[in-house]
Order: sequence, then structure tokens, then C-alpha cells
Amino acid sequence: MEIIYQPHIDREIESLIERIHPPRVCIDNDSCKDCTVVKIDSANKHGILLEMVQVLTDLDLVISKSYISSDGGWLMDVFHVTDQVGKKLTDKNLVHYIQQALCETRRPQQEVSVSAANVAIEVTGTDRPGLFSEISAVLVSLGFNVTSATGWTHNDRVACIIYLEEASKPGPIDYNEHLAKVQDQIQNVVEAHDGSGEKEKRSVRLTSFAAGRHHTERRLHQLMYADGDYESCRACHGDRSGEHKKGCDGTHVSVSRYEEKGYWVVNVRSRDRPKLLFDTVCVLTDLQYEVFHAAVSSTSSIADQEYFVRPKGSSNMDNESERQKLTLCLIAAIERRVSHGLRVDIRTQNRIGLLSNVTRVIRENGLSITRVQIGVEGEIAVGSFYVTDSSGQDVNPNIAELLRKETGGSIVTVHNSPNRVPQSSSSSTTIHETKSTTEVRPRFSLGSMLWSHLDRLSSNFGPIKS
Repeated sequence: MEIIYQPHIDREIESLIERIHPPRVCIDNDSCKDCTVVKIDSANKHGILLEMVQVLTDLDLVISKSYISSDGGWLMDVFHVTDQVGKKLTDKNLVHYIQQALCETRRPQQEVSVSAANVAIEVTGTDRPGLFSEISAVLVSLGFNVTSATGWTHNDRVACIIYLEEASKPGPIDYNEHLAKVQDQIQNVVEAHDGSGEKEKRSVRLTSFAAGRHHTERRLHQLMYADGDYESCRACHGDRSGEHKKGCDGTHVSVSRYEEKGYWVVNVRSRDRPKLLFDTVCVLTDLQYEVFHAAVSSTSSIADQEYFVRPKGSSNMDNESERQKLTLCLIAAIERRVSHGLRVDIRTQNRIGLLSNVTRVIRENGLSITRVQIGVEGEIAVGSFYVTDSSGQDVNPNIAELLRKETGGSIVTVHNSPNRVPQSSSSSTTIHETKSTTEVRPRFSLGSMLWSHLDRLSSNFGPIKS
């Protein structure tokens, strides 16, 4: 039996190592014909991989391949990236920004006083038609303006984060009794029509963060996990040969043991889409798994991901319930961002009550919002809404004209949802029917095919050549 030794490193010493050996970043446009290669060599710490992926995805870069390798104390990452139209990164200002962002020593999130921060309301609960409309209407009635909002629905649950400012005085909110009423009022909206009777399954929280200290999408993952949306997920485990069930077009996750090296081997296959890598790494990080090796690749519309992980601070690889939980949490993280319904993009002059008016029109036409993201760029409000009818099907695009009239003749574009996954994609196999963990020595896999590239790529560090 192999004993895995994990020495304790004092946090002050770890911080000193990070300052002495900051991340080394190379952005290379010569190694690959069709993409830019971003190579990062850095001291390893929990969460560093997520921070690096977050930098790239927040810039709307497309990651087509990724190779990650760690010896425990040092981490090497190689990302193949393009812009949204599939072109290399040749803008030197963008390249310089990426290098700075990846090299920056990241400080932990810090909650600050309400008087010095952006105020946000975090909501989780049972999804129902009209919920976003009711919440935004309450905020308008209380004299608040929405500066940005992001909301996801999954497995009949909803989570949203809404940033606020006082309508009469734009900017950070000074704490007052008026603000203190918000939480109670929104709590009443969330509890209304919620027949579940499970008080712990809904939450409304008023919070505040300094600018730049709060990553909204990661927080949404945390909120939905805490709300237990993964518990209703279903896993497809294929047949005994490892092949996926015929006609199954959903998310496939398998977790097996590699006893010789003390790893769990996590394999994920799903439809490819933006921010897929961010979503899976987010789960692994927040569930306290250390990623030692990984390989990610997308072919056509399908993405394959393979991770070699260990639970942080533990060498117990026999916990079957944790393996099953990890499987369902990964499925949930991937499916939360899958877009259902008709996508309506809005770009219009920002004004008080805009979100309330738009969501009211959607509700009055018998439609439900499955996902929303809206923010402000200067004096312009930009947002995307995914809407379905009461049966969850796509809706008539005439809703675009109704919203155009409501927003004062602004441009409203409509797209078919590009990432829709059929409801039948989830297998009828539940967590209680999954096969038990088996000890395996990894056979030929995505990772074994790609590890050989790491040494060759790591030797090519050099300045960018546009």
C-alpha cells in the first residue's frame, strides 16, 4: 500500500514562495497554426487553476484545448485559445493585459462595509413563472435601480444576484433603514407560491463587496450547490464497454480510482460551449479537490475533459458517497449554464425600472425566464434573456417586437438557443443505481494521448511573435 505524504506548509512561507516565484507567462503565436498558445508556469496553490481559467474566460476567449500538470508544488498550464470568431490573439494591448492579469498575485475576497461597497441581493428558491418580474418590481417600488443582474434556473431551482443603487442617487449605497427593508420584501416574494414548505431550500441575503472582489458566476455556482440543485440530476454511465447509450446526447461523467498513484480519474464528455472549462474547474475547486493533471479538448460540438484529482488534505479514495456526489455536482455545474428557449438580446438606453418593465412584458405574455444576464455600459443597458412558454418549449419570436416597443424602439435581436439539450438527454439511471467504484489502471485516454505534448510545449517559452 502506498502512503501519500502531504507535508504542512505554513501560509506565510507559501506566500513568500509565491512572491519569489511569481507565475511565468508566455503567449505564443508560432507553435500552433490556428490558435494562440498561453503557457503558464507557477507555484501551485489551491484555486490557482480556477483563477487562471477565470482570467481567460472573463475576456470571452475560447479555450479549445488545455493541458495541466503538477508535481504538487509547481503547476504548468498550457491553453490553446482564440477570440470569439476563432482568430489568434494579435492585439498587443490585449496580450499585455492577459500577461499582467495572469501574473498578478490574487488576494482573497474581502467583505467590506455597506457604505463603501456595491450592494447585491442574492436569492435562491423554487423557480416559477414571473419570479424575476416580481423581484424587480419590488426593487423599483422601494426606490432602487438595478445596475446588473444575473440569474440561472436548473432542476426547478433558481439563483440570482442583483446589484443595486439608489434611484435618486447613483453610486454605492449608504446604509439606511430604506435598504434594510429590501431583504424582508424580497423574502416575502420568494416565499409566495412556494408550496415546498422547505424553509432551508430558499434564501435571500443582502451582501456587499468592493468592486472587483466578487465573481458573480462563481458565486452563482456556490448558491445553486448550497440549494441542492444537483440532487435531482441524473447520470448516464453507458454500457459495460464504456460506450454511451445510443441516442443519449447529455452530459456524461465517470469517476474511477487510479490506486497506484492515489488519484481519482474524472472523465467528462458533454456538448461544447463557452465557459465550460470554468464551470467544471469551479466545482472541483469549491469541493476542495486538488487537480494534479488534466487534459481538455473539443472536437466539433463535443468536449472531452479528463482530470486526475485528490480530495484536498485527504488520501481516502474509498468514499463512494463522495464519488457519487462529485459526479452529480459536475453534471449540475455543466447543465446550469445550458441555454433553454429563445434568446432575446436587448441593447437600449438605460433607465430606472428597465428590468422591471422587460420582465413584466415577458410574464404578461405567459412566458418564463430560464436565464438572464443584464448590465450597464455607460448609459446603455445590455442584456440577454432566455425565455420559454409554460411547457418549456421555444416561443414565438414575436416577443421581440413587444419588447422593442417597451424599451422605446431600441434594437432587440432574437436567436435560437444554440446550446439546448433535449430533456431526454438525462438517463433514467439515478444516483442510487450507479455502479460502485472500481479500481482501474487508466487505459488509453485523452490524457495519455496528450501528456507527451507537455515537455515539448514547455520548452518553447518565448516572447509573443504576432
